Amino acid sequence: MLFQAPNLSLYIRIVAILALMLGLSDAARLLGINLGSQSPIAVMGFSAFIYLAVFCLTKLFAAVGLWIKASWGAVLLVGVTLLELGLYLTGSPDVRMGMFGFVVRLILLAAITAIFALSLRFIRAQAD
Repeated sequence: MLFQAPNLSLYIRIVAILALMLGLSDAARLLGINLGSQSPIAVMGFSAFIYLAVFCLTKLFAAVGLWIKASWGAVLLVGVTLLELGLYLTGSPDVRMGMFGFVVRLILLAAITAIFALSLRFIRAQAD
């Protein structure tokens, strides 16, 4: 199922770019861009590195799915964002984020929820 509401195209693409930026930010952390000569695995720990790799890949795939307006992209993004926020809020030492990252993820979750609601409203309006 594709998102077919005509007015949502730009909104979906903006959310896709935001998801892409978060995924690329996670990829930069995986590569250790800001760590100098230290290994990212040694700094983060093995399990935190694996969590970050899974979150990174899922966000990148979700961004592609949203860009082509496929609903599986939104489902992936909601799933990974809920999982990441859930792990962070339960105090998992493997998931680290700052206040800005937390707020961006909340905004992303709210945006995807709004997209789902508007898309459902469009489908119902078409059925009538």
